[in-house]
Amino acid sequence: MVPPWSEFAVWTAAIITGILFFVTLLLHELAHSIVAKSRGLRVRAITLFALGGVSQIESEAPNAKSEFWIAFVGPLTSAGLGALLLGFAWLGGWRPGTEASTPVLAVLLWLGYINLGLALFNMIPGYPLDGGRVLRSIIWWISHSVHKATRWASYVGQAVAFLFILAGIWQFFHGGGFQALWIAFIGWFLLDASRSSYAQMEVISALRGRRVADVMERDCVTVESHISLQDFVEQYLLRTGKRCFVVVQGGYLVGLITAADVRAIDRENWAQTSVQSAMRPLRDVRTVSPDTSAMDALEMMGRDDVNQLPVVADGRLQGMFSRSQVLNFLRAHSELQGHA
Repeated sequence: MVPPWSEFAVWTAAIITGILFFVTLLLHELAHSIVAKSRGLRVRAITLFALGGVSQIESEAPNAKSEFWIAFVGPLTSAGLGALLLGFAWLGGWRPGTEASTPVLAVLLWLGYINLGLALFNMIPGYPLDGGRVLRSIIWWISHSVHKATRWASYVGQAVAFLFILAGIWQFFHGGGFQALWIAFIGWFLLDASRSSYAQMEVISALRGRRVADVMERDCVTVESHISLQDFVEQYLLRTGKRCFVVVQGGYLVGLITAADVRAIDRENWAQTSVQSAMRPLRDVRTVSPDTSAMDALEMMGRDDVNQLPVVADGRLQGMFSRSQVLNFLRAHSELQGHA
């Protein structure tokens, strides 16, 4: 039996446990990020959420060994933290098989067990969990093919996800209640994440070795900077259905204009306002060269949260690299692969 603590002590212990749980999650993700950076990869951000966290690493590991250590260090960190916390509890007088005698020991025990559980859960071979990425690195090392390794790790991850969903549904109809639904939800989350990760790998595979010039749209709709917004809307925006237009002056790129830029101007002023006055100047627009790697350009759009990048060489517009054009390229690539 747990000693009768005051309500204040119980709530304080619960709040501290919750806060420290997210601290340990952060340490788990920091371990991933530190190893990734030591392998020459860039880490954009770390995001924590209810089911764990994710380190947003901007590019794939260069080899199977790097992939293994980047993935494995997270569960290793959680297991080490769990063992350390249980060790502190043991030094405080707790013994296995007994209950915590103080709120401090209770916090140490809960955090210790949670981190050990987190390590075990993440080592489930369900891609993209850490265990799934470890599995992928092993298959990659054996097969020397990252594409094949990702495909098989994704298959295993989806199988594991289906087992979670089936187990949750079975337990729910046998009196499992909310806990059973939570297991099914975790399975659904893993299934969606596995499919999304494999789709991302397909994108990387299709774009690997491609330049911006291989993917960009060359027939861009250009707009002269001197025309009014009213003429721009009637002659270009409504007729073409496009979302982004290149603004030129004397044949040179001077900026971009979108429907959002037009909406920022009061409608009654459209006839008196030029495109040049409403556009985003070239100095405020990120551009790429035709020889830029397509993957680098895609990562750049993700970092800057933009949907298109003008492709410029010697001050002149060569084309437009956009998310929609990438999707068109991937669709055509997939169709060709299907008929190969």
